[in-house]
Amino acid sequence: MEKSNKTYTLEQLYLTSLSIATYYIQSKGEAVFIDPIRDVDSYIERLAKDGAKLKYVMLTHIHADFVSGHFDLAKRTGATIVFGPSAKTGFEFHEAKDEEVFKIGDISLTWLHTPGHTLESSSIVLSNEAGKKVAVFTGDTVFIDDVGRPDLAVSKNITKEDLAGFLFTSIQTKILTLPDDITIYPNHGAGSACGKKLSKKLFDTLGNQKKNNYALLVKSKEEFVKLVASGIATPP
Repeated sequence: MEKSNKTYTLEQLYLTSLSIATYYIQSKGEAVFIDPIRDVDSYIERLAKDGAKLKYVMLTHIHADFVSGHFDLAKRTGATIVFGPSAKTGFEFHEAKDEEVFKIGDISLTWLHTPGHTLESSSIVLSNEAGKKVAVFTGDTVFIDDVGRPDLAVSKNITKEDLAGFLFTSIQTKILTLPDDITIYPNHGAGSACGKKLSKKLFDTLGNQKKNNYALLVKSKEEFVKLVASGIATPP
């Protein structure tokens, strides 16, 4: 899937074997990759083809199900790695603040801290040159017809019920306040173990998901926690 106009290009790069979506965005010679996979050669080739400089490598969360290529990509291009609040790593990165805005050519990317799948989980809103919010990259917060599982980041101090409660708040206060015509681009599709019943569709409008996503229809936090924290497969 590629979407282009005079001011920016947005492409969804989908690896079917792992059910993983990476996103490439380029505007006026500046680019960003969101949630890149380990093999970065094709990304380097794409940047060269477009004559673009990679400005940021953004990760919606610390991935438990695949090896990310953010470190190699940043090392080879000089781009800045960006994670959400409270992320812990063994390398240097920019810790994005909630509502922080990143400029890419004529467009902007606004960071939304949406904890629940993990504590640092975030979503990223793309606004076009006119300031209209046209896309949101939801990582493992919201999938098409599903939401992220809340049991992969549990510890002695936090339960899956705690995380599910955070996820409910993130969805209600951050995702559902976006325009109905904004397009949701998640990190995974059907076949991923990061949710319970992900759709084969790889993107959809928020308006459609408000009607069709079972988890977005739940208005009670208690009901949401019970629904999302139960019936989860054994962690991969």
